[in-house]
Amino acid sequence: MASDLEQLCSHVNEKIGNIKKTLSLRNCGQEPTLKTILNKIGDEIIVVNELLNKLELEIQYQEQTNSSLKYMKSRLTYCKINEVIKEINKAVISKYKILHQPKKSMNSVARNLYHRFIDEETKDTKGHYFIVEADIKEFTTLKVDKKFHMLLNILRHCRRLSEVRGGGLTRYVIT
Repeated sequence: MASDLEQLCSHVNEKIGNIKKTLSLRNCGQEPTLKTILNKIGDEIIVVNELLNKLELEIQYQEQTNSSLKYMKSRLTYCKINEVIKEINKAVISKYKILHQPKKSMNSVARNLYHRFIDEETKDTKGHYFIVEADIKEFTTLKVDKKFHMLLNILRHCRRLSEVRGGGLTRYVIT
């Protein structure tokens, strides 16, 4: 019984202390010099609260993306996915190296590739880097098989690639 009374007394004293602090802060808020400082602190608290809300939304989005990628990843390792990304980057670099090369310095093979690249471009891909399966076969050692297409689906899901279809070709646009 004595401990309950002590706890109740402690609780009441804590409440009284909180009321005293609130009253003293209220009195501080009436002083013009402190009022501007308190307003600035209030504004900063609002900004921090907004940032925390944005951070919470981003964390939720990342958790959803992470959970949706776990069924997509299947038996592929991150290492394998990264290797494919490096190979795709190699194909893009090789393709656009030919496209930016002066025509006079090209041999016949490079000139034929150049004309193929120009023919593959559409109004949807204009100004964007893109590759087609023929570029993968030409510039990399990757096999264009079911596993490769599964990797492309993962990259599309992560918004690293997008597909533009037309003219019997699927163009993979780098985003």
